[in-house]
Amino acid sequence: MFWKLAYNVFAVPAMFVGFHCAGCCIPKIREGIKGRKHVFVELADQLQRARDLEKTAWFHFTSVGEFEQAKPLIEAIYAETRIVLTFFSPSVASNAKSHPYADAAVYLPLDTPRNAEGLIRLIEPSLIVFSKFDIWPNLVWKASKHGIPIVVVAGTLHAGSRRLSGFARPFFRSVHRHIRVHCAISEADAARFQALCSSRHEIVVTGDTRYEQVYRRAAAVEPDAEFFFGQETLKRPILIAGSTYTEDEKVLLPAYQLLRKNTPDNYPHLILVPHEPTPERIKEICRHLKREQLVHLCFSELMPEVDLSAVDVLIVDTVGLLAKLYRLADIAFVGGSFRGSVHNVMEPAAMAKPVILGPTIQNAHEASLLVDRGGAKLVQTAQELADAITVWLDDADARTTAGDVGKQLIAENLGAVARTLAYLQAFV
Repeated sequence: MFWKLAYNVFAVPAMFVGFHCAGCCIPKIREGIKGRKHVFVELADQLQRARDLEKTAWFHFTSVGEFEQAKPLIEAIYAETRIVLTFFSPSVASNAKSHPYADAAVYLPLDTPRNAEGLIRLIEPSLIVFSKFDIWPNLVWKASKHGIPIVVVAGTLHAGSRRLSGFARPFFRSVHRHIRVHCAISEADAARFQALCSSRHEIVVTGDTRYEQVYRRAAAVEPDAEFFFGQETLKRPILIAGSTYTEDEKVLLPAYQLLRKNTPDNYPHLILVPHEPTPERIKEICRHLKREQLVHLCFSELMPEVDLSAVDVLIVDTVGLLAKLYRLADIAFVGGSFRGSVHNVMEPAAMAKPVILGPTIQNAHEASLLVDRGGAKLVQTAQELADAITVWLDDADARTTAGDVGKQLIAENLGAVARTLAYLQAFV
């Protein structure tokens, strides 16, 4: 009772104020606020047109990565189960709303008791599934009150999580004790979840369902496919930088200049794929490349007759191509790792590409595995990044060995979908 009171009296109002203040200057947050204005009306309308089935599974995820983890599970139970999706970030909104295996998809409104109760009465779920870690207390407490089972899939709780700190742990125990099953991605994550639960709670290691997703995508890409005009004119090695932020580029581009200076005859072409290629971001990147005197071209500007041999940087200003583009890489750099949380390292690994990462990877268990086994290298500075690229460019056998490590890691971790489904199907 104490923790519910504290959360609703202090935390929820603070989130409301913080969210709206941040929305004044951050367009992405402002978009999320706008998207939540008519959530209940939108949801009621979508459910009215939804399939009339006995069971309903409600999946919640925060953003794109967590949606990827939920997708194979959603597809597997869709035929006999009505599917409702809620999400937090605007970055996944369009994907979720257009997903062919969803009966309804809306933003999750602010986690108040009233909103949680309203959602449960409207959706009438047979099961609530949280993907990875985006677990909302009032929703959990209300679902438990209504006797609705809750399952966490691809559950992750890294060693530095604030949920495990002395002050926060009792609060999160009051939440996690209402979750029926925690499906963790590793033994270490399962042990950490155990610290938030009692011995009677079911905590199982089922693995990360994203492995199947990236494996299927990699298998579907033709090895010799031509992905864009002028691809055949890229004569030097190819470095693909995926899902980058400004913080990553502040290290990446100086490293690239070092490569140009030190290996003028064989420095790589750079294919730069920003995490969110908004017009403003693309202009920012182009201005920076111009100052650096780097010959660059945007993906949208490519024409059939283009010759890319003299182009240093190809900027990918559209979405949905990164997984395929990794097939072209000699080396992959994965962004987010200089900003606070690394992005998807599985995609280049599935393509058997050696991977370079910045210092922050604790959010991704698979990134740590890749580094430990030699399929990826960690760097802290532009000089270290340039040196790591040079070493691999000079040693084709070492590149192949590192790439094989990544591909083997993906293969070893297949089967998480089937293992996780065994727990979901007990409820739907």
